[in-house]
Amino acid sequence: MPRIPLTPPRTLLVRLVLAPHLGEGARPGARVRHHARVLRTYVGLERRAARWNALDAGVKHLAVMAAAARINCSWCVDFGYWEGRERGLDAEKIERVPRWREARELFTEVELLAMEYAEAMTETEPTVTDALAAELLGRLGEAAFVELTAVVALENWRSRVNSAFGLTGQGFSDACRPPAGR
Repeated sequence: MPRIPLTPPRTLLVRLVLAPHLGEGARPGARVRHHARVLRTYVGLERRAARWNALDAGVKHLAVMAAAARINCSWCVDFGYWEGRERGLDAEKIERVPRWREARELFTEVELLAMEYAEAMTETEPTVTDALAAELLGRLGEAAFVELTAVVALENWRSRVNSAFGLTGQGFSDACRPPAGR
């Protein structure tokens, strides 16, 4: 059960930033609409982040989903499955992200490294090693490595906010759920 009302005041700002393709009931959008400055900052950040393009979009998506699954944000994993399918990504890979170690053969070496990095960044306290960072830097280059780090940090923000607000999946997919106990 959400811990904050999902029916914020219908101000002009709120109406302008509703996600029409998701409908007004998209819960994460409703979470920050109660605070205009947080809403403006969040929308601006998301719009700018959507234009980052140094990192392969598929690798980026898998890393974001791995962070969401590690935090156990069922809404984020549920939405991530839908979003990945909408972008034409491999459905089997997307479905297996929460348990990627059990399906290593599906993923490229860079995808595996990116998901490992996303999980290591997401730990409290982060467990990123020099070796893992150096391997990714060598394979991706500096700009893509910085982008990977930033999108995983952004997903940590999203997933932790969603989890703290008590948000759960909305039925975007029943095929991809975080592993129990995570």
